[in-house]
Amino acid sequence: MDRLKRKVDQYLIEWKNSKDKKPLIVKGARQIGKTEAIRNFAKKNYKSIVEINFVIQKQYKDIFDDGYEVDTVLKNISLRNPEFEFIPGETLIFFDELQDCINCATSLKAFNEDGRFDVICSGSLMGINYNQIESNSVGNKIDYDMYSLDFEEFLWAKGYKEEQIESLYEHMTKVIPLSETELNVMFENFKEYMIIGGMPAIVNKFITQKNYSGTLAMQKQILLDYEEDITKYAGGLDQGKILNVYRKIPAFLGNENKKFQISKVEKGARSREYVGTVEWLVNSGIINISYCMEQTELPLKGNYNPDNYRLYFSDTGLLIGSLDDEVQEDLRNNKNFNTYKGAIYENVVSDMLVKQGYQLYFYKNEKGTIEMDFFVRDKDSLIPIEVKANDGATISLNNLINNEKYKDIQYGIKLCYKNIGFNGKFYTFPYFLAFLLKRFLRQK
Repeated sequence: MDRLKRKVDQYLIEWKNSKDKKPLIVKGARQIGKTEAIRNFAKKNYKSIVEINFVIQKQYKDIFDDGYEVDTVLKNISLRNPEFEFIPGETLIFFDELQDCINCATSLKAFNEDGRFDVICSGSLMGINYNQIESNSVGNKIDYDMYSLDFEEFLWAKGYKEEQIESLYEHMTKVIPLSETELNVMFENFKEYMIIGGMPAIVNKFITQKNYSGTLAMQKQILLDYEEDITKYAGGLDQGKILNVYRKIPAFLGNENKKFQISKVEKGARSREYVGTVEWLVNSGIINISYCMEQTELPLKGNYNPDNYRLYFSDTGLLIGSLDDEVQEDLRNNKNFNTYKGAIYENVVSDMLVKQGYQLYFYKNEKGTIEMDFFVRDKDSLIPIEVKANDGATISLNNLINNEKYKDIQYGIKLCYKNIGFNGKFYTFPYFLAFLLKRFLRQK
């Protein structure tokens, strides 16, 4: 099978052609396809490629010991491998696994000012404080956050063309229901995406063999690999406590209110003992965090309770892989996604929002009379998003829109197992169109 097409491919071309081109850092969780995408781009666009992996090729970690001047660094690289060619304007230097060599980040200033060579760094950023890289290279690099495949990339992998995706978007903007065939086929695609997620190796296997065989084993292996990385990279934090948090996420998502509580992670657990553990997992790209808003009003940033949050897997396939065998069987055989109290739909929507650049926020008032899964905004208003696992009543959504108390809310969005519609108060979209929400809201 051909290599999977990714959104980062186009970004890398635009980066190469930009006038003010600074060294690029591609960040993201492990096994999401960073290295493959950069290698593919390099082969097509450069005469010479200098690739160094600081995890596998530890002998290169001392190339910055004599200083950060570009010629000094190149001389030390050449001592290690005389076959590397450094052709000004036609060479990409690719530093992989940046997290294992912080000194590399410091060198980016010199490479930026020198300008003869293009530089891309990649790293999982597990276990290091990104602030350290930031302070070492501030103003001298560009960051790109990469994720596992989003639903659009999954559709590309299945052979869907740009014009077919444009047609979906046109239905949204004109609020025209999809045909029965379009709706059913896209829901089938979406169910597949929810079960296998967006990890490239798993998507590749599924698309190639056209069935789920072996995909669960791959999901479970990635979950174990992440656990191994936690024990390897957790640094000054208690690895056991990070693992406790990581392993408990499915249990909290299965609860009615989904709130993550440190006190229930283990017997006698205290929040102060777990300081930094959740942030570590979020920074590593393994999980996404959603904060409870204090007031249902703009602005979103700063208007939340840092101690009241929900945690989601950053790839829904990994949530699926973490569930017990009986749930697995039900999902794969019966496509029964309602078994987990709506958590699977909520997780996949959280993932789709983050992949569009949104930070996650939810709301639940003290009385529990109003609860909303997510909030985003357009240029003028705050927009509640309700994710319905079944087609129940939308009491909270109606309350937020109808009550004059919530002056920043003009309309809402309901994501469910239904066709496109608008009732004058909120838009109804099938779940699978969530990947187009940011684009839809920009044109409103």
